[in-house]
Amino acid sequence: MRIDAVAQNWRRRMHKRELGRRALAALGLEIDLAQLDVLFAIAAPDYEFATNAEAETMVSTVAERLMIDPSRASRLVAEMVNLEYARRIASQRDARRTILELTPAGEAIVTAVRNYKWLLLGEFFSGWSDDDLEKFVPMLESYSDWMRTSESSEEKFAGEIAEMAQQIRHIRQEPAAADSR
Repeated sequence: MRIDAVAQNWRRRMHKRELGRRALAALGLEIDLAQLDVLFAIAAPDYEFATNAEAETMVSTVAERLMIDPSRASRLVAEMVNLEYARRIASQRDARRTILELTPAGEAIVTAVRNYKWLLLGEFFSGWSDDDLEKFVPMLESYSDWMRTSESSEEKFAGEIAEMAQQIRHIRQEPAAADSR
């Protein structure tokens, strides 16, 4: 249960995007986190978007990488183009397609935010041994990937899960039955 408690606390902090917000404020950037995400989706660092980092980046690619609706991706991309952090160009592979690339200003933002995070995380991890880091990263990757593999566990424990759901339904019905007496 300690793992779950730590994960819940971490999730709340990650949901608030504390480090990203701090980076934007410290660097004096007048964009929001969604816009920053678009810049990273266009930059496509392979450690973050390994599945299709080499693909040409189109609006649909941004939507896929960020797991957002294509219309939202389109609006956010248009904002980044209007702010001149990204530009649309013709694909070298298929001239009928329009792809996205960062402008030098967009690249500067991505680099600065990465470096900001590296400075802070690097300071934190500087006290860790190489051995601890070599163990931690694969374990963290495995843990963060568990939701994709948890469906089989849900099937395995379907009976127990159904029983817990039934207990909740039963408890919720008891006060109603007592009130009707």
